[in-house]
Amino acid sequence: MTERVLAGRTAIVTGASAGLGRAEALALARAGADLVINARGERLHDVADEIRGVGGSVVTCVGDIGEQSTADRLVALAVERFGRLDVVVNNAGIVRDRMVFNMSADEWDDVLRINLRSTFLTTRAATDHWRRRAKESGGPVYARIVNTSSEAYASGPPGAANYAASKAGVVALTMSTARGCESFGVRANAICPRARTAMTSEVFGPGPDTGEDPLSTEHVAPLVAYLASPVADGVTGRVLVAYGDRIDVMGPPTVAASLRSASRWNQGELDAVLGAHLVDPTPGTALSAAGAD
Repeated sequence: MTERVLAGRTAIVTGASAGLGRAEALALARAGADLVINARGERLHDVADEIRGVGGSVVTCVGDIGEQSTADRLVALAVERFGRLDVVVNNAGIVRDRMVFNMSADEWDDVLRINLRSTFLTTRAATDHWRRRAKESGGPVYARIVNTSSEAYASGPPGAANYAASKAGVVALTMSTARGCESFGVRANAICPRARTAMTSEVFGPGPDTGEDPLSTEHVAPLVAYLASPVADGVTGRVLVAYGDRIDVMGPPTVAASLRSASRWNQGELDAVLGAHLVDPTPGTALSAAGAD
């Protein structure tokens, strides 16, 4: 991929004031994209200065990405300042870890609001814009969405029911967007990054004292720039786990077994046929929290 493959394109990045969002914004800027970046805090302006330092053009939008008005403003800023919108990177996220029996309704709502609702809000605003542009032009437009999920969507970590549910929702939203908006040009994919950031510090712990950190955000950012680029036009509806020198391509859920009843299921037969299979399934065939990392 050429260095400035995104020259002339405009990208939105949410949660861009630090960590993965910052790294993604800088990678897109180095690839030539103009940036509209969002976060809640004033540190966002420091990232904007970094983007300008690598030759990029950037506009900041400090605001709550859980509000529709912020999502709408991001799209409007892209069009007003740069004349177009081509890429949306939904990175904003939070954690409020707690065992489910101790979790408050507010802790549930806060995580779903930032991790899933905000992804929907920007997706809705952007796809509405792209759909109208496609109608005006009479054909598909250039449109990329990169959403941030997590392997938690499949593993179900015991102390993060809210986070796991939000990230499963991101995957489902991505799949639906990829299918529903493909006809007017949208390519939507989800990444599951293993990256050492302030948010994941308790999960991954401190980085190595010397040498390159395999969980550096710098290992993930190139994938986002690739998915945003023209060469990834055939890539949509994918879930990709990225860390270090690895990218794991996730497959769709599969049917592990198809069990039949002689007539109508009764309790004895359910226990004998279904119970025996579920208690001792063939290794690797069940999507189950049992034994998950």
